[in-house]
Amino acid sequence: MKKLSYECHILGDSAIVIGLGADIDLPILNRVRQLTDYLEKNRFVGFIEMVTAYTSITIYYDSNEVYNHYLKVEAIKKSGRTGTNTLLPYDIVFLHIQHCLDNFELENENHGSEPAGIIEIPVCYGEGYGPDLKDVAAYHRVSTEEIVHLHSSQVYPVYMIGFAPGFPYLGGLDDRLVTPRKSVPRMRIPAGSVGIGGAQTGIYPFETPGGWNLIGRTPLALFLPESDPPSLLKVGDQVRFVPITQEQFDYVSERNMGNGL
Repeated sequence: MKKLSYECHILGDSAIVIGLGADIDLPILNRVRQLTDYLEKNRFVGFIEMVTAYTSITIYYDSNEVYNHYLKVEAIKKSGRTGTNTLLPYDIVFLHIQHCLDNFELENENHGSEPAGIIEIPVCYGEGYGPDLKDVAAYHRVSTEEIVHLHSSQVYPVYMIGFAPGFPYLGGLDDRLVTPRKSVPRMRIPAGSVGIGGAQTGIYPFETPGGWNLIGRTPLALFLPESDPPSLLKVGDQVRFVPITQEQFDYVSERNMGNGL
């Protein structure tokens, strides 16, 4: 067991960011996952939500709830201060987070890095679903078949959900697939599009503008607001892309429509 190295800083008047490092890698991803689980079990009155990123966790809170509950009851006693005007909601929340972090013991850096299973995402590469596949192949001076092989041969950890609800930022992209984002973003990208942007790959959960190179599309729905949880993927999941034919794509799409997805 070892103590966690961290930094905290304020974000506006109702959020605190906990920084856990500077590198985008699996050890820091596991720190984020472990601490998120721990903080979830140690919520405070006024807590709204946590948002995880590559190397940080942001905690959002209701300043009024925090003030009314803690400033008058618990925070003053814990801080050793007197008077009700010396602590701000940020101070109160920070004291709670500091107490949690000081009592948090980090497991092995690789703890939790081996998931129970891998989530397979079917993808129809090219075939009208990946308009940039040929351009990506030309950029790397290989065949489109090689791009598909390289992209579907990796297992990708989900580092972050962001940009749009349900959009997974996936790490672990083969260096031979690293491709600059498009100089002119598209205004409309179809839902399910699989793209490469720099050293990352990801999936657009619904129609949205974007500047990544589109190499394929999945018929799966990644974000369903009425579901619990609404996102198919979460931070820490592992993803593998499985090539499918256009016929298979159409079959899965029709089944989804029949199920109301």
